[in-house]
Amino acid sequence: MPRYEPVPLEDVDLSDIDGFSDLRGFAQFDTLRAEDPVHWTEEADGAGFWAVTRYEDIWSVDKDAESFTSAAFVGLEDVDDDLRDFRRSMLEMDGARHHALRKLVQRELSPRNLMKNYEGFLRELTRDTVERALAEAADNDGVIDFVASISADFPIQVLARLLDVPKEDTAQLIAWGNEMVANTDPDYATVRADLDESDQYRHLPFRSPVIQDVWDYGNELRARRIGGDGTDLISILANRMPDDHVPLTQQDFNNYFSLLVIAGNETTRHAISNSMLGLIEQPEQLQRLKSEPELMTGAVEELLRWASPVYHFRRTATRDLELGGKQIAEGDKVVMWFASGNRDDTVFDDPYSIDVTRTNVDHMTFGKGSPHLCLGNALARMEIRLMFEELLPRLADIQVAGDVKRIRSNFVNGIKKFPVRITPAS
Repeated sequence: MPRYEPVPLEDVDLSDIDGFSDLRGFAQFDTLRAEDPVHWTEEADGAGFWAVTRYEDIWSVDKDAESFTSAAFVGLEDVDDDLRDFRRSMLEMDGARHHALRKLVQRELSPRNLMKNYEGFLRELTRDTVERALAEAADNDGVIDFVASISADFPIQVLARLLDVPKEDTAQLIAWGNEMVANTDPDYATVRADLDESDQYRHLPFRSPVIQDVWDYGNELRARRIGGDGTDLISILANRMPDDHVPLTQQDFNNYFSLLVIAGNETTRHAISNSMLGLIEQPEQLQRLKSEPELMTGAVEELLRWASPVYHFRRTATRDLELGGKQIAEGDKVVMWFASGNRDDTVFDDPYSIDVTRTNVDHMTFGKGSPHLCLGNALARMEIRLMFEELLPRLADIQVAGDVKRIRSNFVNGIKKFPVRITPAS
């Protein structure tokens, strides 16, 4: 990853979405970790927030759900009190209800279940994606868009399997995921969440009008599976009672389904894209993985640290307290910048370099061991491992073949265009 000129503290503004273009957000993180690791940030359209940028401070917040709640929402947006219940997903819950909703699909996404029931099938999906990409490259002077042909194609095929939906629906699922997560990017969002035009949709998650289409689609699937014995994730949500014996409401299902569409696709896609770009930029690490494939499992953790596909999540202080020498007031927004924690040089030596031999990579990408540890972390790890296990041996060479374009966002660290020229292995 390129290093950028330091940003003076007075110029740091993590609320400025355009300040993250071309990865300049990382230069701002460097400044904050060094000079003001718990930093108050004003917002033009919000109450302001504390930006937490050092690894240990981030972990202090993430593991303490009593002092830092998710129930007041986990994005930067200030959601009106009367809209919270309608918009609330599992991410915006703590305690027993949060735990009960997690458990609905936890077993299906466990490492043991994935290895037993899915790894062989997912490897075949991976090979199919790689074969299609290589065939496309062969017809186009070796050039493909890595995002469209590989990193977006593969995770959505996996999600389609987990949801048991037709392959022909995957393009629509990708488009919906793009519009919800990249809701501040003009190439994706029909209504940009950072503009006043989105106020009419403030009652909807992501302030996005497409969310209703996502819910309608999910409810059609649910209606067909109620009373069945399917083991796909939709059938589980349609038929299984949570451990707390409180059935899912209609809105619980809606928000759970839209969360699956996003979490099952977007973050893994961006992790694969960023990892591939990093390996191209640091070719000695790419060559090391090709020549020593036994390094792959550990290397996946390093790639996840380096890729940091999600910049931040927010909590809200439930009491007055001190953090990093600053006085935090009850009700203050406290934002954990995971991508910054993954670059903390007090924890990771030479953090801007990929080191596929790095050991014990205790990254923050999935939330570590917090109550909100990403449910799909084992699936994401498997998908990334399988992709590079299948792709790298098929490459004699891979180079960037044009401008790499990033998503306009200070939430997702994503790539939307990534032209590469592939020389296949003989």
